[in-house]
Amino acid sequence: MLYTLKKKHLFVLISVEEENPEFWRSSAQNTLRSALSRKHNTNVAKNIVLFLGDGMGVTTITAARILKGQLQNRSGEETVINMDTFPFVGLAKVYSVDFQIPDSAATATAYLCGVKTNLNTVGVSAAARNGVCHSQKGNEVTSILKWAKDAGKSVGIVTTTRVQHATPAASYAHSASRTWYSDTDLPTSAVTGGCLDIASQLLRNTDIDVIIGGGRKYMTPKGFPDPEYPTDLSAQGQRNDNRNLVNEWLSMKEGKVARYVWNKTDFDAVDPEKTDYLMSLFEPGDLRFDVERDPSMDPSISETTEKAIRILKKNPKGFFLLVEGGRIDQGHHDSRASMALHEAVALDDAVARGLELTNEEETLTVVTADHSHAFTFNGYPFRGNSILGKSPIFAMDFLPYTTLMYGNGPGHKITDNKRPDIRNVDTTDKDYVQQSAAPLDSETHGGEDVALFARGPMAHLFQGVYEQNYIPHAMAFAACVGTNQEHCAATTEPDEISFTSTEPGSSAPNTALCAMTTVMLSVCMSVLLH
Repeated sequence: MLYTLKKKHLFVLISVEEENPEFWRSSAQNTLRSALSRKHNTNVAKNIVLFLGDGMGVTTITAARILKGQLQNRSGEETVINMDTFPFVGLAKVYSVDFQIPDSAATATAYLCGVKTNLNTVGVSAAARNGVCHSQKGNEVTSILKWAKDAGKSVGIVTTTRVQHATPAASYAHSASRTWYSDTDLPTSAVTGGCLDIASQLLRNTDIDVIIGGGRKYMTPKGFPDPEYPTDLSAQGQRNDNRNLVNEWLSMKEGKVARYVWNKTDFDAVDPEKTDYLMSLFEPGDLRFDVERDPSMDPSISETTEKAIRILKKNPKGFFLLVEGGRIDQGHHDSRASMALHEAVALDDAVARGLELTNEEETLTVVTADHSHAFTFNGYPFRGNSILGKSPIFAMDFLPYTTLMYGNGPGHKITDNKRPDIRNVDTTDKDYVQQSAAPLDSETHGGEDVALFARGPMAHLFQGVYEQNYIPHAMAFAACVGTNQEHCAATTEPDEISFTSTEPGSSAPNTALCAMTTVMLSVCMSVLLH
């Protein structure tokens, strides 16, 4: 039973049951019984689905949980989002080799390729230097997407950014700079040094079955008109080499059913049962924010996730799929919390769709972030207060402030030594820029650990606190891909598991033999693979 308490124009939903101590005791006992009945799934993971919320720190997850509940006309705080239902949770340390607080390129290299590296570089070790072409030669590292493909699995990328952006790029490219999207972006030293742009590597390095996101302009010759925005000069092709990578990709798939689409009508018409390869590029650059998306032109991340899984799951050997909610990060950089949180809610919806389409007994599903943001959840708002609203208690300057704020960013505005008066400002508007403590054109990342949620085969390997580069090694172990497969061989005794480096081509395998019970498996993995 609920009753409503009015507090200065705030309507707080109070549950009568919550006033009874037995409500909370019973809830705790239910959680305890669930924990005690939890069994480790030690199956080999036929499939892996990795959901990556770019910039989705713990504060973002909490705020998105409340927003999702409030969008459903509930108080919000008690909401259980899809990632909350995952039984195993860990924390990943996100620093890069050279910086205390990382970017999306260094982190993507860690959680996809299994090695930490330097800021701004993708698919290379820390021996490579930011922007120095010759330094990447011989220092390339491969990703779990390639390990899965080499094992005979189908592989795919789904993102809400351009498919050449840092996160997806680390799954297939090797670049001393994350910003070398097309050949136009290569400096002269990189051209003479023989380095390739990221878009061209999308075709060259790994045979990817499904590619969905944005980034059309990096795939076509300079001046090539965009099919959706033919008069927009900024949307035109950017390549200096006169290559049309879309046409090249289609020609490479001779003998297979390969489809290229750029709008929702054609996307919806793609039959997963009759499609071997799909490339869908819905925008010249990044996709639109979900709240601004035209549903008649661009599908949601849930819809793209579903299409990818339906195509990939036809492979009897299974699949690996990376799904990135990339614009969470961009909403935060703009200090538009509403945009960032709606993107996080959309990603959580995609998680639900992924779980519906896969079998937990054979599919390892992981949800995590690459890094957080300088994003705070503060003040003393009443229960049920809009997560995008204001604290009911004014600051010492006798002005209100929002529940969500940023440590730095474009929201820092001081006039006559005063903060802006937001009493009559709609802070729930999608374009509202949250106030910040320090002035910057673009808000920065945060450096605290990020959460990782796991369910399915070997999900218990993701408990505790670990380096971010541990993640792909544990996923590869669960799926028996890469070189770390001795535990999968028929000759291996049930109580004996051996380990080698997961990175193919490693010059110095780290080999050990562990006799253990399933309960001790995660402990041994942590020691051997760190």
